[in-house]
Amino acid sequence: MTADTSGTDWTAPWQEVVDAVGRDFLDGKTTWGGDPVEAGAIRRYLEPLELDCALHTDAAAARAAGHDDVVMPATGVIAWTIPAAWQPGEVLFDSDERNAQPVHSAINNADLGLGPKTTGFFGTDIELDFDREVTAGEHLGRRGKRLVACKPKETGVGRGAFMTWESEIVSRPAGVADAEPEVVGRIRIGTYAYVPHPKKEAAR
Repeated sequence: MTADTSGTDWTAPWQEVVDAVGRDFLDGKTTWGGDPVEAGAIRRYLEPLELDCALHTDAAAARAAGHDDVVMPATGVIAWTIPAAWQPGEVLFDSDERNAQPVHSAINNADLGLGPKTTGFFGTDIELDFDREVTAGEHLGRRGKRLVACKPKETGVGRGAFMTWESEIVSRPAGVADAEPEVVGRIRIGTYAYVPHPKKEAAR
């Protein structure tokens, strides 16, 4: 870490973010996954894991256990809540630079509209709670983005804040856009947003 010799409190700009704990930064808006859950996607998810369970592979066995269709393993659900990164007619990469970044991403460090600007960002942890299993034939999304914790901290990579965000995982039948979303679980994601320490020149 670098020592602060300026005499200023670098954490002060983070206070308005700390004060915003409890706020839903999406005001209850739902972002839907790019595709509905379907049996073929479940099969492809199972293949590299060789996850052999009749609830995931046999519709009759799943229905006998009280489900509407084959069940998506809980560890795979999050992928079906992520919106499509690209749509026909859009430009996702507007640069051919080697380390070019997409114009927009569902998993980037979005500007909060308050607090300090940060340029570094990574995920730290993830936690999922489910009210029930998700099956083929459902379309999943995330509703809301509530800030549940913000802790400013200087680390070896820079100065920033550890934040925890919570959203509801909601479902509607595939192809029924006007259906009332049903809450099937909750997701909490930990992140660290920071300003990197200045790079030191290599000793000659």
